[in-house]
Amino acid sequence: MDEQLLEQFVVGFVRGSHGVSGEFKFESYSGQYEHFADMTEVTLRNGTNGDSRKFKVESVEIGSCDSFMKLSGIDTPEDVKKYSRWEIVVPRDKACPLDENEWYVEDLKRCSLVYYPDGEKTGGKGGLENGGVVVGKITDVMEGGSGDLLEISLAENCDLLGDEVKYDFDKKGNKLKVRTVYVPLKEEAGFIGKVDIENKTVQLMHLWILE
Repeated sequence: MDEQLLEQFVVGFVRGSHGVSGEFKFESYSGQYEHFADMTEVTLRNGTNGDSRKFKVESVEIGSCDSFMKLSGIDTPEDVKKYSRWEIVVPRDKACPLDENEWYVEDLKRCSLVYYPDGEKTGGKGGLENGGVVVGKITDVMEGGSGDLLEISLAENCDLLGDEVKYDFDKKGNKLKVRTVYVPLKEEAGFIGKVDIENKTVQLMHLWILE
């Protein structure tokens, strides 16, 4: 089987019980729900400690306000309570279909943030062999007031970033830790350039965004 199809994606979470038969309300992280109707098996995962359990899907009901799911083996409100706020995890091929200029969070979290000091160049592994410099790693994607934000752990060994950019300092000027910064995931705003999931790179357009 294609290795990509074995990758798991978090698509939503369990909200709470609905009725007395073990059916529960769920919420989609993408805001899209239609793809849930095609799911025959899901994994529920505790996002805190990583515990997980696989279930057969008995039914899915997509509503205008709330959506509901019934899994085999979860048969009472008490059963549902055990899995409250647990993540709903599925293989890549069951995740929400992507539109143009959309990417899965799990794919972005595998990418490096790359800057081209001499302007964008193409070719090689995401351009790294043609002047690209890794300035950080994408560790998460967060919701912001005006759109999604890339959470970036800055690279300690990047000569393009001075210590005042790379590190947090205490009042005495001692280094505390490598900084985490947030970059708007907006190509149209000029913050982000090429997103190359295949080569695991995302282009940063301007260094000042990291300051």
